[in-house]
Order: sequence, then C-alpha cells, then structure tokens
Amino acid sequence: MKSIDTCTPLPYSPLIPAVKAICEAQQGETLEIVTNQEQVFADLKEFLAEQGMGFREIYDRDKMRLQFTK
Repeated sequence: MKSIDTCTPLPYSPLIPAVKAICEAQQGETLEIVTNQEQVFADLKEFLAEQGMGFREIYDRDKMRLQFTK
C-alpha cells in the first residue's frame, strides 16, 4: 500500500500531492491518503465518489485516512 501524508505544511494545497498520487497509481494499486484537514478529507471523498471508487475512512485523533484501490 502506498501512503501519501499531506499533514506536513506545504507551500501549496495538500490536494495536489493526493491527486498526483491517484493519477500516477497503477490500476489495482492500493493507496492511503493521510490528512489532518477536514476540508481536504471531504474534497477527496467527494472526488473518489464521483469517480465511482469505493474507499475506507479511518479516523485517528487528529488525522483522517482514506484507503482505496484504483
């Protein structure tokens, strides 16, 4: 499983590395995106749902994780 952590401060939106990882992933590859920002989490869930991709939500204190297979 490839994990993308967007919790560290970035000079740009945390959505960029998340979407980049989704685009670069091979068919059948499992990804995990970790964020600490509720809006980023909500936007990613909406995007995955619009793409017809099922996902698993994991809440762990101040971090939220989305796991899915492309």
